Amino acid sequence: MYLIKTVKGDITKITDVQAIVNAANNSLLGGGGVDGAIHRAAGPELLAECRTLNGCATGEAKITKAYNLPCNYVIHTVGPIWNGGRSREEELLAGCYFNSMKLAMDNGIRSVAFPSISTGVYSFPVELAAKIAVRTVNRFLKDNAEKFDLVKWVLFDSNTESVYEAEVDKLYK
Repeated sequence: MYLIKTVKGDITKITDVQAIVNAANNSLLGGGGVDGAIHRAAGPELLAECRTLNGCATGEAKITKAYNLPCNYVIHTVGPIWNGGRSREEELLAGCYFNSMKLAMDNGIRSVAFPSISTGVYSFPVELAAKIAVRTVNRFLKDNAEKFDLVKWVLFDSNTESVYEAEVDKLYK
């Protein structure tokens, strides 16, 4: 049986998962926000490995080692930039979560931590993003329940954490 939970914190310091998910940009070569923090914490080897991946399309995911991070893997996914919902943003965001979960499962990873993908500089509305994220991950887990032990969202601020927590709570009611 799996557990879904939320926590406020720094995803680069999470010690109870095998993989963390990086809200990356298309180049996979680092950036601001979560992406920059993960690259800084992992060390230069992460950037060197990412250079060999030839980027990543929006909604897709790729995996690397975690280097100096306290987990084994980093799953990099590229969230959509919010454009008022006119550019398949909801579908692409769901793809980020689905493809990250599939990559984890395909690599035998049983515990994963996600940030709130696309809700920072990409301006995806947090309430909508949380609904899509939790719904997509929960559906994947229901279809593959025996493959996972823990999925958690590690959220940077109290507001985002409370929005995700409300969505996760709906699963258990």
